[in-house]
This record gives sequence, C-alpha cells and structure tokens, in this order.
Amino acid sequence: MRLVPQSAFGQTVMLIGVLLLINQVVSYLSVTYYFIQPSYQQINSLLATQVKSVLAEDLLVSNDDSRARYYDKTDIQILDASKARTKGLESAVYYGFMSSQVSKQIEQLADVRISTVSQKTDASAPYTVWISLSRYPDTWIAIPITGLNEANISPLTMYLMVIGILSVAGGWLFVRRMTMPLSSLQKAALAVGKGEHPAPLKEQGSTEMIQVTRAFNRMNQGIKQLEHDRTLMTAGISHDLRTPLTRIRLASEMLPESQNWIKDGIVNDIEDMNAIIDQFIDYARYDTEEIKENTDLNSLIIELAQARHIEEKHHIALKLNDIPLLDLRRVAMKRVIDNIIENAFRYGSDNIVISTFYNRNEKRVYCKIRDFGPGIPAAELEHVFMPFAQGDKARSTSGSGLGLSIIRRIVEAHDGGVELRNHPQQGLIAEFYLPLHE
Repeated sequence: MRLVPQSAFGQTVMLIGVLLLINQVVSYLSVTYYFIQPSYQQINSLLATQVKSVLAEDLLVSNDDSRARYYDKTDIQILDASKARTKGLESAVYYGFMSSQVSKQIEQLADVRISTVSQKTDASAPYTVWISLSRYPDTWIAIPITGLNEANISPLTMYLMVIGILSVAGGWLFVRRMTMPLSSLQKAALAVGKGEHPAPLKEQGSTEMIQVTRAFNRMNQGIKQLEHDRTLMTAGISHDLRTPLTRIRLASEMLPESQNWIKDGIVNDIEDMNAIIDQFIDYARYDTEEIKENTDLNSLIIELAQARHIEEKHHIALKLNDIPLLDLRRVAMKRVIDNIIENAFRYGSDNIVISTFYNRNEKRVYCKIRDFGPGIPAAELEHVFMPFAQGDKARSTSGSGLGLSIIRRIVEAHDGGVELRNHPQQGLIAEFYLPLHE
C-alpha cells in the first residue's frame, strides 16, 4: 500500500493537506497558549479568591446559619461530604491542572472537581465547581460558574474548520485545473499510439502547459501528414510495379507450349510479388476509417473457417466458447484472423485448432490458433513481430515479413495484445486478446 500518491494531482493535494494540518495544529497551540490558557488561569485565580474569602469568613468550621447567610449573598455553598454527594459530587470530574494552580495560590492542597449534573435538565444552568481543602477533608465548597457551557463547538473551532474546508476545496480546484490538460494530453497520446489522429487539443492551463499542448498538436499534425504521404507513396509504388508485372505476365502467355515450365515459374513469381505488394499496402494503412460494430468474434471465425473448406488438405477444428459481443472493425479483424490462419497452414501444419474463451476477471476475450508444425525458436518469438522480420528458416519463405506486424497493429488499435509461444508438446500458438468495454 502506497502512502504517497504517484500522480501530480494527488501529491499536490496531499501537500496542501499536510501544510493545512500543520497550520491548524500551530493555530490551536497558539490559541491555547495565548487565549485559552490565560482564561483558565483567570478562572483558577477567581476560584482561589473565593476559597480565600470562605477561609476569611471561617465558614468551614462555622454553623449552618452562617453558611446559609453566606449562600444567600454569594450563591456559594459549604457542605459536608454526605450532603455534597447528594448535590452531585459523585458525578464530578477531577481536574489536576486546576487543582495544582488553586493549591499554589491558596498555599495548601486543594481537590478541584467540576460537576455537570445541572446541565442534564437545563442546558443553560451553570457548572458547579467543587473544592475540598486538605485541612478540611470532609467539607466541600460548591461554587457555581457560568461561561464554560456556551457551545459544544467553539467559534474558533468553527472558524478553523471553515478555513480548512475552503483551503482544501480551493487547492483541489486549482490542482484539477492544472492537471485536466495533462489528462487530455494523455488520452490524445494513447490515440496517436494506436494510429489515430485526434482533433487538436484546446490550449489551456498554465503557460508551460499551453506550450506543451501546442507542441503536441504540431507533432500530431506532422505524423498525420507523414502517414498520408507514406500511403500515397506506397500506393504509387504499387501501381508502378504492377504495370510492368502485368506486361511480363502477358509476355509469358506468348511463350510456346514447350516452354510452359518457364511460364509457370514466371506466373508464380508474379503472384508472389503481387502478394508482397498487397502486404505493403495493408501495412501502410491503419484501417482506422472503418467504423467499429458490435460483433460476435465467433461468427467471424466460423465464416473464415468455412471459406477454407475448399482446400481439401487443410482442416480447422473449432473449440469456440460463449463470449460477449465486442466493438470491432470487422474487416480489419477478419484480416487478423485470416493472416494467422494462413501462417499456421503455410509454416505449421495442415491441421490447426482455433479456440476462444472469455476471462471474466480480466474482462478480456481470448482467441488461440494452434498449429502442429516445428514452431519458432524462443529467442525469435518477439522479434518476428518487427516489420520485415521473419522466423527461422523452417518457417520462412520469400514473403515480406509484414504479416505479423499488421496483426499486432490492428489488435493494439483495439486496445488488445498478441503473442506467439511454442506449445510444450509440438507446434506454435498464436494468441490475441481483446478487452470488453462496458
């Protein structure tokens, strides 16, 4: 568990909170030292003065009549221990710091307690301060005192709470305004990484944030223009290459029948070159213009498997489980599955197995395509996803090496992932997953 947030937003809010907490503690200590403590010292001084007055009148040893007359004049009662208990002494709370200060001022030990019994029936009634001297342990002085029960939350506490809430709210709004452009920038950067080109971001926030946003918008436009130029260049090269290839094929058709073996070789080479050109075009485009549709991945797999039934030597075993619908670019995803199937037949074996399942914990749909061929050396499994890279000689031909790069690009554009791994027994497993967006 991390105590310190990782985001700039969380760290700034935490810093403001810590500084505010320190400010509150210092404020409380200052108020206690300069305001509350002097007030209590004044109260203790008044209590000591009242005790001295009682001692001067010698009321602790006087009769009840003298005590009654003194009570009528001052509301201060002098009671025996038994009577004091009936008046609320038993529920009184002992206060050590008041006892020590009163004892110091009257120069003898004093036991000071405060009773709140009267407040249970009348919230406006005064508190009762009970004082007993060590020289007269069985006698208690009951002094009513007001001003201690003004409110449960003092105006100072309310003031500090309001200041604290306003400070945190202001800091939160400030940090949110500062980090919102960063959040938009992050989402736009992820979109660019998938091959998309989002609209220019709104330049807002601090001066530094505006400069970063402006630089990102320029970069995004530059990448978009670069991709457009690359697509045009690839299409132009493909067109220019296919024109002489067509002439070569027409010329080969004019060869005499005795040279059919030469014609067949030329035709095969031309078909391979056309396939390579098609892969270049597929790699150059991102297929981002295609609209995503709510699609059943199993139905795409079944459709592609049925299209392969015309090949008698190839066999596809389907192990498809129930999976939820996904937002997919149908044509692009069919290209992914068809390329993996083609690679499995061409480089693996004539029999392959396709399986799908849904992981509820990860909220991902997985698709596995396994062949029973020689596999790929472990050191080359990740390398084959690079453009123009191919596997070992056992699985390679004269292709362009762009097939797996196209597969990875399309899957990652769907926020998914793809990997190759060798089966423990035999063959290669090509697996990709697609997240379920709810």
